[in-house]
Amino acid sequence: MPVQEEKNVCANRKARHDYFIEESYEAGLVLTGSEVKSLRDGKANLKDSYARILKGEAFLLNVHISPYAAAHQFNHEPDRTRKLLLHRKQIQRLTGKVKERGLTLIPLRLYFKDGKAKVELGLARGKKLYDKRETLRRKVAQREVERSLKSRK
Repeated sequence: MPVQEEKNVCANRKARHDYFIEESYEAGLVLTGSEVKSLRDGKANLKDSYARILKGEAFLLNVHISPYAAAHQFNHEPDRTRKLLLHRKQIQRLTGKVKERGLTLIPLRLYFKDGKAKVELGLARGKKLYDKRETLRRKVAQREVERSLKSRK
């Protein structure tokens, strides 16, 4: 069996800065042809996007996929709501966690896996300002330690 090849389209870097990611899930996307072509060109943006569960179905909101130039009249709406493909048990579990503990679903990255568009969803809890500062301090300290070890050699 061939190795599964993943090609990243875009990542939500700010998500890990603004949220504590507790769990991550892989979900498929229901897309039109022009959206897939645009994703293959890498023209997508996950900034300010999130996922919601409505009536037992998962949806991805505020994801911007730029229109594909060659599609003309058959093009898609760039910011439309897109359906996510998850197993029923996963949706039920996510529904419980989001309602019960005040977590939110954030898309972490869009990628192609075996030719199919996928999104990595993170079950996230929002960080407070002091948490963000602490994370930044830790990163700076780690960078300084690595720099000093590198200069020693």
